[in-house]
Amino acid sequence: MPPEPSAFQDGLTHILIIDDDRKLSALIRDYLVPLGYYVEVVHTGPEGAERALATPWHAIILDVMLPGCDGFEVLKRIRVKSSVPILMLTARGEEADRIVGLEIGADDYLPKTFSTRELLARVRAVTRRSTLAQVAPAEAPVKEIVVGSVRLNLDARVATQDDVPLVLTPVEFDILTALIKSRGRIKSREALIESLRDRQYEVFDRSIDVHIAALRKKLGDDAHEPRYIRTVRSAGYMFINPGA
Repeated sequence: MPPEPSAFQDGLTHILIIDDDRKLSALIRDYLVPLGYYVEVVHTGPEGAERALATPWHAIILDVMLPGCDGFEVLKRIRVKSSVPILMLTARGEEADRIVGLEIGADDYLPKTFSTRELLARVRAVTRRSTLAQVAPAEAPVKEIVVGSVRLNLDARVATQDDVPLVLTPVEFDILTALIKSRGRIKSREALIESLRDRQYEVFDRSIDVHIAALRKKLGDDAHEPRYIRTVRSAGYMFINPGA
């Protein structure tokens, strides 16, 4: 059993997949995890309903055809207690199925002929509407993060290293914040761009590399022997967790 999600305190987007197609589930999981998602998979209807209500999730990907009980029944059980965003999958794709799912409470519907990019777009759309209020009491926002010699004051948007202020642009501060919140885990370029989606920035894929290079220079870091930001080839970047 994968480790329990900890009420979203790890900075990841938590996704539960309920689908008896093990190959497809693994494909979705392997696609989402490098993009900054925590993904857990279950393969039966009853197990899916139980897991969905046992812990907080940002979104659930739910198949219609499931052993034990179908996706519509799972959806009904979840909606009794939770308003977590749910994206339904079906191999059939009939209009009647889509209407039933949406009427019961699905947030979106996707035939199993989808591309991974389309799935990602749908997941992002439903998770933007996700709130913690449905599954846990609101917690005080984190105002300061300290990792080794680097300290971030999120309210004042001030970064220091060894108590010396770092002069960062707004984009650099937000990228550094995203990396530190996911310290010890890979953050893809796409996930870094996604972390900036609510900002008024023009940020494109390769421009992330430029901002990372600037951050390294300001941190006194070396790309070949990094102390802070490590490049993971073909995957993205990772802020090194001290002591790991």
